[in-house]
Amino acid sequence: MGEGLNSAKQGLANLTNLKSLDLSDNQINTSLASLVGLANLKTLDLSYNEMNGSLSSSGIGTLPSAFTRMKSLEYLDVQENNFEGKYSLSSWANHSKLQALSLSSRNNTFQVLKLTHCNLHAIPSFLLYQYDLLFLDLSHNKLVGTFPSWLLVNNTNLRGMYLVNNSFSGTLKLPNTKHDSIVFLDISHNNFSGQLPQNISKIFSNFLWLLRMSDNRFEGNLPLLMGEMKELRVMDLSNNHFSGELPSDFLIGCFSLEFLNLSNNNFHGQIFPQYMNLPQLECIYLNNNSFSGKIGRGLQNFTYLEVLDISNNKVSGQVPNWIGTFSNLRFLLMSKNLLEGNIPVQLSKLSSLTILDVSENRLFMQKNAFTGPIPKSLFRSSELLMLNLRDNQFSGSIPNLINKHSSLRVLLLGGNHLQGPIPNQLCQLRNLSILDLSQNRLNGSVPSCFIRMIFWTGQNDIHNDYRSTDDLALVQEQLASYSSNYYNSTLSLSSFEDDFPSLYHRFEVNFLTKNRYDSYKGDILNFMTGMDLSNNDLSGDIPSEIGDLQRIKAMNLSNNFLSRSIPKSFSNLKSIESLDLSHNKLSGQIPRQLTGLNYLAVFNVSYNNLSGPTPNEGQFATFVESSYIGNSGLCVTLVNKSCTSTPSLPLLPSNGEEGEESAVDMVAFYWSFFGSYVTIILGLLVILWINSHWRMLWFYFIGECIDLCFYWLSKYVSC
Repeated sequence: MGEGLNSAKQGLANLTNLKSLDLSDNQINTSLASLVGLANLKTLDLSYNEMNGSLSSSGIGTLPSAFTRMKSLEYLDVQENNFEGKYSLSSWANHSKLQALSLSSRNNTFQVLKLTHCNLHAIPSFLLYQYDLLFLDLSHNKLVGTFPSWLLVNNTNLRGMYLVNNSFSGTLKLPNTKHDSIVFLDISHNNFSGQLPQNISKIFSNFLWLLRMSDNRFEGNLPLLMGEMKELRVMDLSNNHFSGELPSDFLIGCFSLEFLNLSNNNFHGQIFPQYMNLPQLECIYLNNNSFSGKIGRGLQNFTYLEVLDISNNKVSGQVPNWIGTFSNLRFLLMSKNLLEGNIPVQLSKLSSLTILDVSENRLFMQKNAFTGPIPKSLFRSSELLMLNLRDNQFSGSIPNLINKHSSLRVLLLGGNHLQGPIPNQLCQLRNLSILDLSQNRLNGSVPSCFIRMIFWTGQNDIHNDYRSTDDLALVQEQLASYSSNYYNSTLSLSSFEDDFPSLYHRFEVNFLTKNRYDSYKGDILNFMTGMDLSNNDLSGDIPSEIGDLQRIKAMNLSNNFLSRSIPKSFSNLKSIESLDLSHNKLSGQIPRQLTGLNYLAVFNVSYNNLSGPTPNEGQFATFVESSYIGNSGLCVTLVNKSCTSTPSLPLLPSNGEEGEESAVDMVAFYWSFFGSYVTIILGLLVILWINSHWRMLWFYFIGECIDLCFYWLSKYVSC
C-alpha cells in the first residue's frame, strides 16, 4: 500500500477539489509531502499507519506545508503513527474551522507540550495521563484554580514549567517530595497569594536556574533557607507584597545569581550589607522598596554588575567612589532617595554607562541634594542615552567639553543653580530629543545652533527606537545552551524574553508640556520632542532659526528677558502642540502666519509688550483671554476689545437706534425673569403633586406660617 501511494502521489496532487480523504488503518509509510495539493480538504484521517518524520517543519510552532494550506479542515486524525519532534498546538490558530484534532502517538506520551494563547479555561484532562513530560508551557490562557502540583508529581523528569499570564489563585502548595530535575519555573502574572512555602528551597535545590513569581499577590518574608538554591541564576519576585529583611542565608548562599529583581515590594533593612556575597550578579533591581542606610560594601562584590536600580528607597549618605570601578555598568538609577554630597569623579571611568538618574534626592530633606559642578566626564561619554540630574543643587556652568559622537537623547538639568550661558557645544548633542534646562540661573541668548538637532528639525524622519539592548542577553544565552542539553535543540524562551522589556522602555521621563507635567515612556518617549528653557535669565531676541525645528512638539521659553518680536519663522513649527512665550519682553504683533499651526493646543504670550490684533483663525479661535493677558497694547478679539489706535469712551444710550436696542434689552430681561419665576412655581407644584410626603410637609409649613402670622397680628392688635 505504501508503494501504491507513492506511485499515485501525482494523482493525489491533482485532486484539488477533494473534500474528504480516509486512509486510516493501513501500512502507509510515506511523508506528508504527498498531500500538499489537497488544499480544500475538510476531513483527513491518516490514523493507524506507519507514517513518520516530524510534525513540525522547522522547529516548535511551525506546521508542515501540507497542513498550512488546508484552511478548510474540520476533522484531522493522525494518531497512532510514528511522528516525532516537538510541536505547538497554538500553530493551528489560523484554522478557524477545525473542530476535531487527534495527534496522539503510539506510546500516548508527549515530551514537549506548548499550549499558549489557546484560550484554555481548564488544564486539558489528557495531561493526567502524561508521565514523561520534559517541557510544559500553558502560558497566556485563562486557567483558574490552584497551583497544579500534580503535574510535578506525575512528571518527575520535568525540566521546565511555564504558567505565565493565567488566573491561578490561592497559596502556592508544592508537593512534599523533592523535585530534582526542574530547571525553569515561571508562574508570573497570576493571582497567587500568601507566603512562599518554607520548603521551596529543599524541593528545588539541585538544578533550578530560573524562578519567576512576579506580578502576583505573595506576601510575608522570604523563607529563611532560600540560600540553598545554589544553582539559581535568575530570580524575579517583583510586583508582589513581600516584606521584611532579606535573609542572610539568601544573600550569601545564592552565589550563582546573575539576575535579581525584587522591585515594587515592601522589603526593608540595610541595603547591600557587608557580608553580602553574590559575585555573579549582573542585574539587580531593588527599586520601589524601603531599603535604608548607606550603600554598603557588600555591593563591591558585584564585579560583573551592568544594571543597578535602587531608586525610590530610603538610601542615605554619599555615592561611594568605588562605584567607578564597575567597568561593565550601563544603567545606574538612584533617584528618590536621601543621597547627599557630590557625584564622584570616578564615574568618568564608566565608559559603558548609558543611563544615569540621580534626580529627586532633595525632596526628602534640603541638605540631601547633590551639590557642586556637574562632572564634565558625564558629557564625554558616547554611550550615555539619558542623563537626569533634575531638582538638585548643582552649580557652576553647563560643561562645554561634549563628545560630538554622543548618543544622548534626554538631558534633564532643570531645578538646579546652574549659571552662565548655554554653551554652543551643547548643540553637538545632535541626537537630543528632550532638553530641560528650566529653573536655573542661565543667562545670555538662546543658541541658534539648535538647528543641528536632527530630532527637532526632522532630518531624521524615522524615529528609531533606543537601541534594543537586552539586559539578559548573557543569561538567556546560557539558559538556552543549558536547555539544549535536555531537548537536543535550543528552545525558544519567548515567555521569558517578552516579559522583560528593555530598560530603555522602562525608563520614564516627566516633561512640562501643555501647562502640566506629562510622563513619557516606551514607544511614546521615542516620538516626544521638547525644549524647556523657562525660568532663567536669558535675554536678547529669539533666533529666527528656532522656527526651523519642524518636529519639536513642546517649547517653553517663558519667564526670561527675551525681547523684540516673535519670529515669523515660527510658522514652520508644524508639529508644535505647546508654545509658551509668557513673562518676557517681547514686542510687536503676533504673526498671523502662526494660524497655520494646526496642532497647536496651548499658546501663551501673556505678560509681554505685544500690540495689535490677535489672530482669530484656526487654532487661535480656541485660545482664551488668559493666553494674552498682561499686554496693554494687544487687542484681543475674543473679549471684543477695541483695536483702534486711540481708546474710545463707552457711549451712553440715547434717542435713536441705541435707545431702541436698550429698550428691547430691558423687555427681554423682564420676559426672561417672568419665565424663570413661572418655571420655578410649576416645578414646585409638580413635586408636591407626585410626592405625598413632601406635600404633607408643605401644608404643615404653610399652616405654621399662618399660625405665626395670626399670633403676631393678635399681639400687635392687643397693644
